[in-house]
Amino acid sequence: MTGILERGTATIRYVDGRGTGRPVVFTHGAGMDGESFAAQAQAVQDVGYRGIRWDLRGHGASALAAGTRFTAEDALADLGALIDALHLEQPILVGHSLGGNLSQAYVRAHPERIGGMIAVGTTWNTGPLSRGERFGLRMAAPMLRLIPASRLPGLMADASAVTPEAVDSIRATFARMPKSVFLDVWRATASLVAPDPAYRTPVPLGLVVGEQDRTGNIRSAMQTWADAEGVPLHAIPGAGHVVMADSPDAVSETIVETLRAWFSTAP
Repeated sequence: MTGILERGTATIRYVDGRGTGRPVVFTHGAGMDGESFAAQAQAVQDVGYRGIRWDLRGHGASALAAGTRFTAEDALADLGALIDALHLEQPILVGHSLGGNLSQAYVRAHPERIGGMIAVGTTWNTGPLSRGERFGLRMAAPMLRLIPASRLPGLMADASAVTPEAVDSIRATFARMPKSVFLDVWRATASLVAPDPAYRTPVPLGLVVGEQDRTGNIRSAMQTWADAEGVPLHAIPGAGHVVMADSPDAVSETIVETLRAWFSTAP
């Protein structure tokens, strides 16, 4: 079922598989849309969970109101509003890239409301950052601003995937977003990174990354995160940053197996 959630400054579009199983909410990355998680939402639905995917404000079919800029605070509030509107109890959050950053932030703010989290190709919000990584984070938006709008989708796609089919699909998706909105989205993503050495995830945690993910420090940060939390890092062979596009079946299988390991009873 496709639904619409009116948020005043944005109209949020979502797809809800319905059913009585434990809900799994999929949140996509910057510049992408909910379709990037379509295969995984269907996979969890097929084994008895309730798969829900949505378009972040300003992405896909979720429109921003005129004069509204994308912020992490608004996107995080949208996630909470979606959980409330659909009356989801103890949902599992699955987030890719920015979606993973938002999922981490929501879990930190509301751990009692969430049943588990699977982060896919996303940096560790509270993990350590070297001086060079801090500098790179500050400089990314200014550097992106220098890239012509006509070239940005292609450059982002080439950096995000390995297989030609995935690169083409991602390029087309990125091309639908105005450069000014993407820069705001990037700034929002960076704002969610706030090192805190003492913090540990208070809900069941799964970590998935493309073995060939070369986006920023994500590949190394996720290994550091896995080591700190004492959980395995599932590195998907032959996949880049948007691992779901390069290896959809492997990602689906990993998510389903993670859920089965967490819950001994039927969803």
